[in-house]
Amino acid sequence: MADTSDKPSEPGGRGEPLPLLIVDGANVVGSVPDGWWRDRRAAAERLRDRLAPMARSGVDGLPGPVELVLVVEGAARGVTPVPGVRVEEAPGSGDDRIVDLAAAAAGRPCLVVTADRALRRRVREHGAEVTGPRTVLS
Repeated sequence: MADTSDKPSEPGGRGEPLPLLIVDGANVVGSVPDGWWRDRRAAAERLRDRLAPMARSGVDGLPGPVELVLVVEGAARGVTPVPGVRVEEAPGSGDDRIVDLAAAAAGRPCLVVTADRALRRRVREHGAEVTGPRTVLS
């Protein structure tokens, strides 16, 4: 389970945790046939960099600022965080890590970006909302 003691808080010092935006890195990267399979880590890094501004602005359905977490797995491990984007390396299944993060977000808005039907069902069981990859790619 994720440690919640260092969750970013909203500006203004109210101590309320920011809404959580979780991005299924493998699913989002894999939704665009741009040669990502040649270098999965580099593809995840490009996605991370594209996501960074969304930590402030938010996305459709979840206005910013948000706590943004990019979950990577397999050959995409080794991606470092950048300001605004926390990178979680799944020790096994990326889907399982995403479900754990969604479950730990109980009580605050949580939006998961994935097109994976089984994952969508699993995170909804924990109260998370779901949107597709286009939300962060358009």
